[in-house]
Amino acid sequence: RLAVSARRADELDALARDLGPEALALPVDATDQAALTAAAARLEAAWGAVDHVIYTAGVYWPMGIDTFDVEKAAKMIEVNLTGGLRVTAAALPLLERGNAPQLALTASASAYRGLPRAIGYGASKAGLYNLAETLAVELAPRGIDVRVVNPGFVRTRLTSMNDFRMPDMIEPEAAARAMRDGLASRRFHIRFPKRFTGLLAAARILPSRWWLALSAGLVKG
Repeated sequence: RLAVSARRADELDALARDLGPEALALPVDATDQAALTAAAARLEAAWGAVDHVIYTAGVYWPMGIDTFDVEKAAKMIEVNLTGGLRVTAAALPLLERGNAPQLALTASASAYRGLPRAIGYGASKAGLYNLAETLAVELAPRGIDVRVVNPGFVRTRLTSMNDFRMPDMIEPEAAARAMRDGLASRRFHIRFPKRFTGLLAAARILPSRWWLALSAGLVKG
């Protein structure tokens, strides 16, 4: 059994039909706590519990200081970070009754260090990564396994807005397989593609002055 959720009800219903009779469509906005609570109540009535929750909702606008839009930046934080908090709050009672329950939050490779042209987006994903680490510790005594997923560049409607080079771009199908395999493993931190995300993950150990110098070079480039 699978529940799928998104804001666009018509597309969601079509997806649920394609998935078959065991699929449940839950049209909901991740920023609407009342709607999330109602969706959780529907799941509880239908199944009683859930075993896995994967949060992938996100919005993105490439944004440097010259194009800084505080409303768009705030929207990225509202959906990408606060939405993850809201979904977690709604899902926890169902996960606590689940079988080997798992909560996965999808952040981004931009979570590792501050990057140029990522105002709003980078902060939202770094916050989600931090949240996942906190929840992993807090929920372990309750038997809930928490994971964080940090993808690199995946060919989607959102990455099509970028006008800069995106190294090691992968297709959505490859990203889905990598996420599936990662969630089936014992790793807390799931990242792909390996080379690009590995370089950014390793950059966390660099002193701030080195990283800021490298970032300045990216801006000039």
